[in-house]
Amino acid sequence: MPSEQRPPVGSPQPLSSLPPRLPRPARIDPYLERYAARARGMVASEIRALFAVAARPEVVSLAGGMPYISALPLDAVGELAGQLVADRGAVALQYGTGQGDPGLREGICDVMSLEGIKAHPDEIVVTVGSQQGLDLLTRIFVDPGDVVLAEGPSYVGALGTFASYQAAVVHVPMDDRGLIPGALAETISRLAAAGRQPKFLYTCPSFHNPAGVTLDQSRRSAVLDVCQRAGLPVIEDNPYGLLGFEGEPARALRADDADGVIYLGTFSKTIAPGLRVGWALAPAGVRDKLVLAAESAVLCHSSLAQLMVREYLATQPWREQVKVFRELYRERRDAMLDALAARMPVGCRWTSPSGGFYVWLGLPPGVDAKAMLPRAIAARVAYVPGTGFYAGGQGGDHLRLSYCFPEPSRIREGVRRLAEVITAEVELRSTFGSPASLDSPASSVTSASSLSSASPVPSASPVPSASSGAQANPAAAVADPVQ
Repeated sequence: MPSEQRPPVGSPQPLSSLPPRLPRPARIDPYLERYAARARGMVASEIRALFAVAARPEVVSLAGGMPYISALPLDAVGELAGQLVADRGAVALQYGTGQGDPGLREGICDVMSLEGIKAHPDEIVVTVGSQQGLDLLTRIFVDPGDVVLAEGPSYVGALGTFASYQAAVVHVPMDDRGLIPGALAETISRLAAAGRQPKFLYTCPSFHNPAGVTLDQSRRSAVLDVCQRAGLPVIEDNPYGLLGFEGEPARALRADDADGVIYLGTFSKTIAPGLRVGWALAPAGVRDKLVLAAESAVLCHSSLAQLMVREYLATQPWREQVKVFRELYRERRDAMLDALAARMPVGCRWTSPSGGFYVWLGLPPGVDAKAMLPRAIAARVAYVPGTGFYAGGQGGDHLRLSYCFPEPSRIREGVRRLAEVITAEVELRSTFGSPASLDSPASSVTSASSLSSASPVPSASPVPSASSGAQANPAAAVADPVQ
């Protein structure tokens, strides 16, 4: 083409001048190469993958932690919702603020006071469940490769959030009294010697998910002291704090450190998870960042859901309803512990929770929870393998059992089926031997430092030393989900 006929620089080229389209190889996901690097760590959790199978009526699901919503006064809740829309529909169905409804935040302060927390409504940010609060906090604190400390084992939803932001999770050992303060101090020192400073400690101190244990008061003070000395913020995730079976609720970590602890709460366990209303209680600077992050993520939260919870707290006997839930879950906890004691083969050990939803079951040597799961499903019982609760895939010698949703008779039947599966697994391995992978240190040593002292009945088990616990637990090494 003569120079005078060439199109100006930057103008579109004729379609005829573009190279021919090359055939693309067949792919399940044609967008695979376009995803951000952080999306590579996004995988389905062990629990979500089980839902479809566990929902079948013939399967006794001891897997998911679904609250027993039928215990709510559903007629009163339905009347409340209808009246709310009729009287205040123009507000309830409108946009709201990024921080959340002021009246609801006042009610949240009353709820937290039961755990010794003194707070002002301005310090609270309403979230879409506490899960969004954790996501927003990770978003504003964590850059790719940053270290986050978490108990080992730890809540699977938290691990998924940390992976999505490319955090390097370092697990800190636990025993039947909760997080070990000495092991926490040693882990922080070891990271400092390697030039790594963790961004925060994530902990679920009351009725831990999945372990079921509770951090006792002396250890709560010790953990706070370690973190204060290290200048390490604490994220306290407390969804089960009001669901204890013995005495008054434990004093929250946030009650003793208003500047160093960010508290996450939710109404998913004490009212209903379908409302998706939680909150974060944070220092002023963090609160402001949370509001900005929430606005960029969802613009605002559901005004209807917030006002429903506000009206529920103002007009319903919610404290009495919490007592109803506590007694219901206590009965189901007892059914599970009794069945475990009666049915489980030698070599099994488990925690004895004083509240919450979960029992953490250790398996006999050589038995792998994930490998055994298909045989358990075939026997019509479901659980969650322990591997889902570690960033590095440890925990194969443990599994989580949930007692919150099934009726006591179903719990007993589920434990009976599970005990038969475990017994058959032990007999199979005693006959044919264990594969080398099941006897490797990575799968066997976890129980030595993570609640291995748990027993069929509550016991005053010795606390492992900080040094032996930190060295024995393979999850105490950095597990980077990006790699």
